[in-house]
Amino acid sequence: MKDADTMVLPRLGPGETGVEDPWDEDVVLRGGPAPGPSGSGRRRRRVAAWLVPALLMGVLGAVRLGGTGRGADELPAWRAARAPWPDDWTVLYRDVDAVTPYHLLIRAWAGLVGTSEPALRVPSLLAMIVAAALVGAVAARVFTPGAGILAGALLALLPTASRAAGEAQPYPLVLLAAVLATGALLAALDRPGRWRFVGYGGAVLVLGLSHPVALLLLAAHGWTVLALRRRVAGRWLVAASLGALPGAALLWLAVRAGGRIGPLARPGPDALAAAPGVLFGVAALGAVLFGLALFSLPLRYPGAVFTAWAVVPPLLLLLVAQATPAWSAPVLLFTLPAWATLAAAALSRVRARWSVPVLAVIALIGAPAPLGGRTGDGSARAVGHPAEVTAGWPPEAGRPAPHPPTTAR
Repeated sequence: MKDADTMVLPRLGPGETGVEDPWDEDVVLRGGPAPGPSGSGRRRRRVAAWLVPALLMGVLGAVRLGGTGRGADELPAWRAARAPWPDDWTVLYRDVDAVTPYHLLIRAWAGLVGTSEPALRVPSLLAMIVAAALVGAVAARVFTPGAGILAGALLALLPTASRAAGEAQPYPLVLLAAVLATGALLAALDRPGRWRFVGYGGAVLVLGLSHPVALLLLAAHGWTVLALRRRVAGRWLVAASLGALPGAALLWLAVRAGGRIGPLARPGPDALAAAPGVLFGVAALGAVLFGLALFSLPLRYPGAVFTAWAVVPPLLLLLVAQATPAWSAPVLLFTLPAWATLAAAALSRVRARWSVPVLAVIALIGAPAPLGGRTGDGSARAVGHPAEVTAGWPPEAGRPAPHPPTTAR
């Protein structure tokens, strides 16, 4: 019996035996070039990924910058800008929301440029411009330059983002710090090194000082590290812990002194139902972004990073709020970049003739959203008169700083 012919099969490399990756998500993870144009065209698209979102956010934020009237949510910043430097520095941690490091920044800023309403809103505008640019740059790095342009544009088109850019509140700095921390984490996980983790710890430091509740983002980062990069878990834990210490200390001092972290409440059915509208500006926008985010699945790196960023902090805050008043939908604004990036990752997989109309629809849905917080005659929205809110400042020794009366949101 004659032997059959023998066929020689080539040996498959380790990268060729994995699960099929139709979206090329693992290309970035393996260190290879992302699909798309090369050379000067790719460089131009990477520049556009951060420049276009920055310009769009700057234009939309500037439109709201000069809005008439001072919103009730802006009164703590306006009060801090006009207050003298305290002789008793313990007032700084009696009410974390009313006197945060952000309000110290506003006090110093007011000393340079004055206390007019547009002047006090400029730091928020600058923070949101930088945040939009960083969102575009990070998305371009981990996905594609097209995804970066879409992510930054989606963030800028959200009514709550452009509103935050035109109001004197700490939330734009919190959002910027969240983008910085997540971008630093991705860089540290890509090429682990001492100085990269030092940079990550510095971003976490800014995040915690901007608002202690934003430290919930570390739970999402921790999940990402344990699930995808377990070998650097020790270095991440050290950097995250050291960076979170000042913010945690500020929170502990405030609670010990009888202060509170702003207008927090237990989440009732009405507050939860209103949360999508508060977070995205229009509840329908939340549904659109959620639907688009589903198409960024399966949970592969780097999609898992942004999914954890979008989902884990709200769930943890909701769990904590079951035991103590801790719910505040506006605080969760720092999750908007994650939702925008997930939606952009899905849109970048289709042709531009489909993604552009989706952006137009999102802009049209968000266009009717009110400015919020300010009325045409300059009066405060639905919460106390400005004279009532600003009365009693600076606080007397031994008494906590007053806080504007608010309702659960």
